[in-house]
Amino acid sequence: MNTFPKHSRLCGQEHIAALYKQGKRFTAWPLRVTYMPTEEQTQVLVWAPKSLFKRAVKRNHLRRLMREAYRLHQDLLGEQHYLIAFNYMDKEEQTYAVIEKAVCKALNKINGK
Repeated sequence: MNTFPKHSRLCGQEHIAALYKQGKRFTAWPLRVTYMPTEEQTQVLVWAPKSLFKRAVKRNHLRRLMREAYRLHQDLLGEQHYLIAFNYMDKEEQTYAVIEKAVCKALNKINGK
């Protein structure tokens, strides 16, 4: 799969509120990951805070890197379906290699490997 389609994106206040209220959290630096099993298709939310990155260009770049790392390694989840939120926490912009390593670590931990 070479795209990140709309149905793979977590949107809707009810789903997001339920994820943050009932989901489990852990840190894979520089990401805070919140996840929750679901019966439906796996959906992902990526977030870079405006409080840390005032310029939209930087926030968009970080979100793009997180989405790409997830897209390339989503097969690590196997057949299970989850709602997942990746929140960027570091005050500095990290390279793609660092973000990719954190996403892989997070996906392996979610899947229980």
